Amino acid sequence: MKIQLETIAPNSKSPFRLLHDPKLNHLFYWHFHPELELVYIEGANAKRHVGDHISGFTNSDLVLIGSNIPHLNFDHGVTSNYRKEVLHIKPSFKETVLEALPELKQIERLLELSKYGIAFHGETKKEIGSILKTLYQLEPFEFFMTVVTLLKKLSASKEFELLHKNPFVNRYNKKEQERIRKIYALVDERYQGKISVDEVAEICNLTKEAFCRYFKKNTGSTFISFLNQYRVSQSKRLLLMGHNVSETCYECGFESLSYFNRSFKKVTGENPSTFKKRMLRQ
Repeated sequence: MKIQLETIAPNSKSPFRLLHDPKLNHLFYWHFHPELELVYIEGANAKRHVGDHISGFTNSDLVLIGSNIPHLNFDHGVTSNYRKEVLHIKPSFKETVLEALPELKQIERLLELSKYGIAFHGETKKEIGSILKTLYQLEPFEFFMTVVTLLKKLSASKEFELLHKNPFVNRYNKKEQERIRKIYALVDERYQGKISVDEVAEICNLTKEAFCRYFKKNTGSTFISFLNQYRVSQSKRLLLMGHNVSETCYECGFESLSYFNRSFKKVTGENPSTFKKRMLRQ
């Protein structure tokens, strides 16, 4: 699963985008985007980090995150056999759909509350989680109607808690937001080839030293470590698709097998061939 580019593709007219079972558990992916995000995860005990809110969840979690609220991927550090569904909702959904249809007025309140971050529990979490797990199988019309229905159900639920006392305000100005998006976009598009720290610093209009400090402060990782973690997450996908270790190494941007093996083991705790055999046995 690739790092998401922080926006729904501009040529898509749909107000929704589904990320079916994205696995980013070996990445520290602290990010934000204009789209609202409804995330469901099950089979994991992990950390919920949304804006200034940090807490743990057990077995499953269902959270609606408002526009541009920074958040950590809910599967960070998870080693269990988990499942995750992520639904992105364009901010324009309110103007183009909700305001045009008075029957959906109740959903507007839900979107307003998303500015606080909302964690759902009880039967609501169970029911909506079950619906989210089926979305990837649906045709476009049925998908659209099902998403609207689940948003309606969420808007009527009383089984929730707000994660902040006040609407969360993103501290990054527009210039900072654009800078972070450029970094993620570059990694997403170019991870299979060579990416130098100098090159990334240049697109951010920073010196190499200033960029290194900036990136470490915002992600908790050096850029090279972040890039290697991302490449390893891509290599796991290729290995499980049947690619051998050698071709996986070079397809994911590593320049030598020895460096690939060291990086893979540092991130996952085992070498690529052992990982592949173990996963295929399971």
